[in-house]
Amino acid sequence: MAAGAAREANRAMLIFLAKRLGYLVFTMLVVSILVFLVLELDPGNVAQKVLGPYSNDEQRQIWMEANGYLDPLPVRYARWLGDFMIGDFGMSTRFKVPVSEILLPRLGNTALLGLGVLLVMVPLALLLGVLSGMKEGSVQDRTISVFSIATTSVPEFASGVFLVGIFVLWLGWLPGVSNMVGGFDIAQMVLPVAALVMYGFGYITRMTRASMAEVMQTHYIRTAVLKGVPQRQVIMKHALRNALIAPFTVIMLQINWLLSGVIVIEYLFAYKGFGSLLLEAALNKDIFVIEACTMVAVLVAVGTQTLADIGYMYLNPRIRFS
Repeated sequence: MAAGAAREANRAMLIFLAKRLGYLVFTMLVVSILVFLVLELDPGNVAQKVLGPYSNDEQRQIWMEANGYLDPLPVRYARWLGDFMIGDFGMSTRFKVPVSEILLPRLGNTALLGLGVLLVMVPLALLLGVLSGMKEGSVQDRTISVFSIATTSVPEFASGVFLVGIFVLWLGWLPGVSNMVGGFDIAQMVLPVAALVMYGFGYITRMTRASMAEVMQTHYIRTAVLKGVPQRQVIMKHALRNALIAPFTVIMLQINWLLSGVIVIEYLFAYKGFGSLLLEAALNKDIFVIEACTMVAVLVAVGTQTLADIGYMYLNPRIRFS
């Protein structure tokens, strides 16, 4: 009986993963069509961005013929998509090197920054959210709630300037830029990470607090308390797992924000990450870098949502995917 239930659970999981994979592929296909139509529909416009505004019609015509831009639109899209699938994103018109040589290191830098933010923000937010939700309406709850709302209400660029004013200009404890010219320096990571944590942790804290407060009012928690189960065991074994379901979604969404939504912080601290690369490509009309950044951002967004759905099942086995 148990073996049959395990097989059924495994089968349901495989079906779910297959559906999510199909959703991922379909979404990426739709996005690729939209990106191609928006940025590559007019071959003359592409040639002008690559060769520059001072190129003449003859030069653009020669470039389009040499690069296959005179072929029919479906042929161009198939070739463009095939190149993307093998990692050939084209040549950057800004940096004069293949896009992959710029994109991958910048992705690594942003991943490092995002990892630092998550390692600080998630434990802090969950701890404060649990402490707040355990004693709803208390002084502890109100203090944490006010602090969370206050920090989240201040945009990250304002937090960054505030931190620079204190720790760079006034105290002189930390460097004001994070360009890592001399190699990795953890001191240069402190201010960008702190600015992002100040802005992002409050929302997770509030979500955790609301979820925890709701769980603490359920019958099974009250029964455990009346039976004399120690409060620590009630929180860690019974309440916390169910309370993490809603914050888990918010945490996964933070990954998308940390990839391309931190342009201001990367620009403020001269941090060479994915967001600053996207900004620089947009300002310089580097069409192939913009295309690559767009596709990577969508892939990460859909991928993290898939991981969030999988995480639901482990946090709450009662959830069924269809």
